[in-house]
Amino acid sequence: MNPSDILAAVLVLGGVGLTFGGLIALANKRLKVWEDPRIDGAVDLLPGTNCGACGYAGCRAFAEGLIQGEAQPAGCTNMGEDGIQDVAAFLGVEAGAAVKRVARLLCAGGSNVALQRGDYHGRRTCAAAAAVAGGGKACTWGCLGLDDCADACTFDAITMDAHGLPVVAPALCTACGDCVDACPKDLFTIMPLDQHLIVQCKSMLEGDPAEDLCQVACTACGRCVDDAKPGVIAILGGLAVVDYSKNDKTGPEAIQRCPTGAIQWIEYAQFAPAREPAGSLSS
Repeated sequence: MNPSDILAAVLVLGGVGLTFGGLIALANKRLKVWEDPRIDGAVDLLPGTNCGACGYAGCRAFAEGLIQGEAQPAGCTNMGEDGIQDVAAFLGVEAGAAVKRVARLLCAGGSNVALQRGDYHGRRTCAAAAAVAGGGKACTWGCLGLDDCADACTFDAITMDAHGLPVVAPALCTACGDCVDACPKDLFTIMPLDQHLIVQCKSMLEGDPAEDLCQVACTACGRCVDDAKPGVIAILGGLAVVDYSKNDKTGPEAIQRCPTGAIQWIEYAQFAPAREPAGSLSS
């Protein structure tokens, strides 16, 4: 190739590169979106777990919400009080107040009280067991106890008790919802810590058929409905269901006559392991 042709090609390519480079630089200057520098500072103070329990997609999105005044530092459930105060001081805002939310298990049917109808010998996960005729428990709605929730919890907030039931440590739980997603039986729910009345059963059977399969099953007897304040509890589809918008309108009296202990008044750590006498309180 002629040297002059090579030089011309280099000059053309160089000119094209400079032209596009200039256009990109101009576009960047004209189209650049300004970002509040406090966002990076807030992100550095946040735990960086990106758990989503605050209601935002991650810590950076939460920091943006703080800057915009749409969120308060106390909305982060994975920070201690000192961390919340540090974020509030950095941004010059009120720390705010938020009721801690935790994962609750809607089952108390451990291996000591729930009937087994068969032995499962496949892959040791709840998801795999649930795919094989619902697992080995006679109460097909109950916890299978194969640790999927504990494995999914990156905060070590869930341990398995002696009867194969997951126990949540409220102090460690960030309400991220990973256990909710991991449970094939949909037995976990996220609720505020100050919601004390919990039905630890998801049975759709009523009366003796339910209790024949699990000693702590809800039998839909309706005693809790009568004992709670009007409208707080209803029997729907063979199960006691709590209207949590009215949860503050009743007290432990709602559980006093439950014949199986399926409904409990929870103050902090959730009772789950074995059957207690009806009306007992746990904390």
